[in-house]
Order: sequence, then C-alpha cells, then structure tokens
Amino acid sequence: MIASRLKKGNTIGLISPAGPETADKIKESIELLKSLDFNIKEGKHIYDKLGYLAGNDKNRAEDFTNMFLDPEVDMILCIRGGYGTMRILPLIDFNIVKLNPKIFAGFSDITTFLNNIALKCNLITFHSPMCNSNFLDSNTLKSFLDTLMNGYSPFIIKNPEDIPIRSFSEVSVTGQLVGGNLSLICSTIGTPFEIDTKGKILFIEEVGEEPYKIDRMLTHLILSNKLQSCSGIILGQFTNCELPHYERSLTLKQVLEDRILTLNKPTLSNLQSGHSYPKLTLPIGAQIKMDCKNKIIKVLEPVVY
Repeated sequence: MIASRLKKGNTIGLISPAGPETADKIKESIELLKSLDFNIKEGKHIYDKLGYLAGNDKNRAEDFTNMFLDPEVDMILCIRGGYGTMRILPLIDFNIVKLNPKIFAGFSDITTFLNNIALKCNLITFHSPMCNSNFLDSNTLKSFLDTLMNGYSPFIIKNPEDIPIRSFSEVSVTGQLVGGNLSLICSTIGTPFEIDTKGKILFIEEVGEEPYKIDRMLTHLILSNKLQSCSGIILGQFTNCELPHYERSLTLKQVLEDRILTLNKPTLSNLQSGHSYPKLTLPIGAQIKMDCKNKIIKVLEPVVY
C-alpha cells in the first residue's frame, strides 16, 4: 500500500513522538517548510516537554493518531528523534493507520514507527530528514522532494557523484527494504514490535556509539538471527562512531568487517543516509534491487501514487 504523493500546497502535519525540540527551532523549521509552498498543521503537543520526552506518552500517541485521522493532513513529518517512540508503541492503533494511509516520515528514534507501519499496515514509510533537519543542504532537499513528489515510478537511490558507494560483492539481490537506526532495531527484539528481516534487505545507520557498542548491537542481531536471515545489507552513515585512539579498541572498520562481511551477504556501504549530510530519503517497505557489481540501488515499484 502506498500513500498519495506530496504536492505543492499540501498540508504537512507535524508531531513530536520522541524527544522535545525548542520552540524557536520548531518555528524556524516551519517557516522553511512554508517557503517550499507547503501548508503546516501543528500537532497539539509538539511544544510539550517532559524531561527527555516531548510530553507524556498519552499526548504524544494522541497527536500521532489524530494526524492520521485528520482529513486535512496529507503527510505526517516528525519533528525530531531522541528517545520516546518505543514508549508509545502499545498505545497506537495500527488499524487507524491502515485505514488512513498517508506519507509518514522521519529517522533515528522514528525507526520503530517506520518499520512497524510498513510491517503491520503494509504501508511504505520514509526514512527521511525531519522537521529540524537541515533542508538547506541541496542534496538532502532534492532526495526528499524527488522521492515524495515524484516517486510514483521506479527510481535510483544514489549518492552525490563525489561520494562513492562501496561494494563487497558482485551479485544482485532483490527484497523489501527495512531498517534504520541500529540501536532502535536492537531495542525492540523480543517484543511484538521487533523488525522482520527474513528475505529482506536491511539498512543500518548509527550515531555517537563507540566501536564496542556497534559490535554489541551487531552481535545482538546475529544472536537473534536477524543478520543471517536477511538477503542483503546496506550500511549508511556511522556518524561520530570512531575514536581518537585505539589502544584498547577495535576500529569501526574492523567491527564491520568481522560482524557483517564475514556473513558473506551482498553488502553495500557508505550510503549517505543517517545522522549526517547529505541525508538521502529511503522508502521503508519498498521492493528494491541491490546491484552490488555496479553499486546501484534501484527502487522497483512506486512508493507514492
């Protein structure tokens, strides 16, 4: 199932299902989105703050649900990540989402929503910049708008010309794209909301985690058979996951080689999506083809109509 494509003049509904953002930053981001010719509808609780949460669980879940129910809203965009989406997963009626399909977009902590909506509702979602992201980055904005406005036919996901994708295989593989932030993928394993990777292509990115923590989380995926059961792996940006010295640590490169490449899965790395820029928009739940020989990622189906 796919949602109607985004058009100039459409209304973007904003929600804060995870951590809080400052009012000034939210208002600044709203003005930027308006300058792109979109209307904005603010969730009732987007300015709430409760410690590291954007308000209490009930109110954040209520904003999520109300945006899907609101006939004026064409797309739902999360304001930021941080932490909090896991707490409200049990409060979400995914049947409401299924009956009111709309573009839903975000990344980082929003990973849990992206994959659960795709899995439980069969609705393609978007691992994309959020309201507080830097849409002044031209490659980020182009990928975002091209995907959501023009993704009604197959297309190629590609880095800017000066940033190569790396390949560790010569084969091609097709499958449904799933994944997002490594920490969030791991955190729901063993729950009713865990990711399904069987026969799928798994995208992984991370930020601010030392190599041993990346090792621990990848090992978690191995012990839960999530890496072995996928058909291919795409590694995105691992931002600030390096150390200034390695006297008592493996490097990030060594960890990825040991935990990922030894599985002999079709693997691409350095895709520019994650916690840095440019930030490419990826359709979670869409059928894609990884052509590892030519280092091409092709989306095989429309992601909006």
